[in-house]
Amino acid sequence: MLDNAENIKRAAVETLKTEAAAVDSFAGMIDDVFVEVVDRICRCPGRLIVSGVGKSAIVAQKMVATLNSTGTPAIFLHSADAVHGDMGMIRKDDMVMFISKSGNTPEIKRLFPFVKKMGNTVAAMVSNKDSFLALHADYCIYVPVEREACPNNLAPTTSTTVQMAAGDAIAVCLSALKNFTAEDFGRFHPGGSLGKQLYMRVEDVFDKTNRPWVRENENIQNVLITISSHRLGATAVLGDDGSLKGIITDGDVRRMVERGMDINVLKAGDIMSRHPKTVDMGALAVDALRMMEKNNITSVVVLRDGSYIGLIHIHDIMREGIG
Repeated sequence: MLDNAENIKRAAVETLKTEAAAVDSFAGMIDDVFVEVVDRICRCPGRLIVSGVGKSAIVAQKMVATLNSTGTPAIFLHSADAVHGDMGMIRKDDMVMFISKSGNTPEIKRLFPFVKKMGNTVAAMVSNKDSFLALHADYCIYVPVEREACPNNLAPTTSTTVQMAAGDAIAVCLSALKNFTAEDFGRFHPGGSLGKQLYMRVEDVFDKTNRPWVRENENIQNVLITISSHRLGATAVLGDDGSLKGIITDGDVRRMVERGMDINVLKAGDIMSRHPKTVDMGALAVDALRMMEKNNITSVVVLRDGSYIGLIHIHDIMREGIG
């Protein structure tokens, strides 16, 4: 293994440098055609149908996934399956994009005339300017690839990397043109941790029925009972008019004991923190979590229209997989 270590490192570095150089080269070739393709997709009343064969088909699937998640309706169509019935998914308002390194893939050449006959706008992403696709598509995005990172210059490596990057560039441009926001992204990703961070609010997470509070003149024994019974590690302190005066945490109680203070004399108002961290019930749960992390606390006071309605604990948020 040690004998091969340097060869492995060298091959890995060469692969990454070759692919990075190709992506960098493509970045310098973004032209008016690329702009026209993005603009046409943005104005397309239908969907973008992305098609390819082999490794380019896999790139097409990833591009479709990225487009859909960033606000541009898209569908993957395998070029070989299209002529066996799947072409029925193409509607008259759709735009079609073919991805092919050579631009001369037999399956695509067979499919292409049928798509054009249907009247759909066709764009191509190719690495051969003299190819069938480059010469016959309405728009052609040229993706330069001098050689594959594969030692034999055969396995699609550099070409698929640049295709993937080009697809990402198109998706990001479209997202910007459509003013696609983080909230929009959250609507399309409601199931995962990332989605929850973007849409789940404090009011969705904290227990509205668990509302610990004491008065300022409450004795410490009752404060301890309240904190213990509600199992949130803290209690709010309210004035006679119901306004928020402060918060007492189990840490405040421990520090009181450590300082040797007389539990029989003190009241809640004597040991409370007078400037508790608060969050509106409509705020994102992840913002409440960040507040806890920043201030090294485990609970935050929840307000509705400025009035106390409960506490949100860090466990409420973590239980939802937000972090």
